[in-house]
Amino acid sequence: MVNGGRVGLLSHQHEMIKMEKNAKIILASSSPRRKQILENMGLSFEIIPSDYEENLDSNEFSYEKIEDFACKKAGAVLDKVDKNSLIIGADTIVVLENEVLGKPQDEKEALNMLTRLSGKRHFVVTSVCVLRTKDLKKLVKSTTSFVEFEKLRPDMIESYVQKYGPLDKAGAYGIQELPEGFVKSIEGSFENIIGLCPEAVKDLLNEIEK
Repeated sequence: MVNGGRVGLLSHQHEMIKMEKNAKIILASSSPRRKQILENMGLSFEIIPSDYEENLDSNEFSYEKIEDFACKKAGAVLDKVDKNSLIIGADTIVVLENEVLGKPQDEKEALNMLTRLSGKRHFVVTSVCVLRTKDLKKLVKSTTSFVEFEKLRPDMIESYVQKYGPLDKAGAYGIQELPEGFVKSIEGSFENIIGLCPEAVKDLLNEIEK
C-alpha cells in the first residue's frame, strides 16, 4: 500500500509514466470527469464501468474504508478485461467534521448538505487503486484536498441545486461547476476534488511496474 500524499499541495506537472509493454489501462468508472482527467494526462485507456456499490455501514470517516471501496471497484471488472491490464478504481468522498457526506438521495438532502457546508472548511478525499491483472498486485493511494465555502445564502443554494441537480456528486456539489461566490479557498489538488488526482495516478502506474 502506498500511504504517502494524503495531505499537501500537489504539482500539476506530470512526469513520463513508465508503462509495461502492451498493458491496457482500464478506467473502472463511468464518470465523465475522471475520463477527462485521464485524457488530460495523455493516457490511452478503455472504460469499463464498475458495478460495485459502496455501502457505508457508518458515516464516520476512515482512509481504510475509502481505499477498500476503490480497490473493490477495480476488482469488480476483473473478469471483463484482458490478462495484461492495469485497472484504475477510484472513490471520492466529502468529509465535514469527521462525517462522510455521500451522494444526496434527493433535492432536500442536497439542500441540507450544502447548508451544512456553508461557511465551513471541509476536506475531500479521493482514493485511487491500480490493480494489475496478471498477478493481482494492487496499490492504493489517497489524496486529500481542503475546501472552504463562503457563507451561502439560501437562495444561492436553492438556485445551484435546481440548475445543476448535483444528486450524483458526493457532498452535493461539483467544484468545477460552482458559481462565483461559493468557494472561499482551496488547498491541494483541484482535480482531486473533481474525482481523480493525476499525481496519484501517475505515481501508482509507475510504482506498480517496479
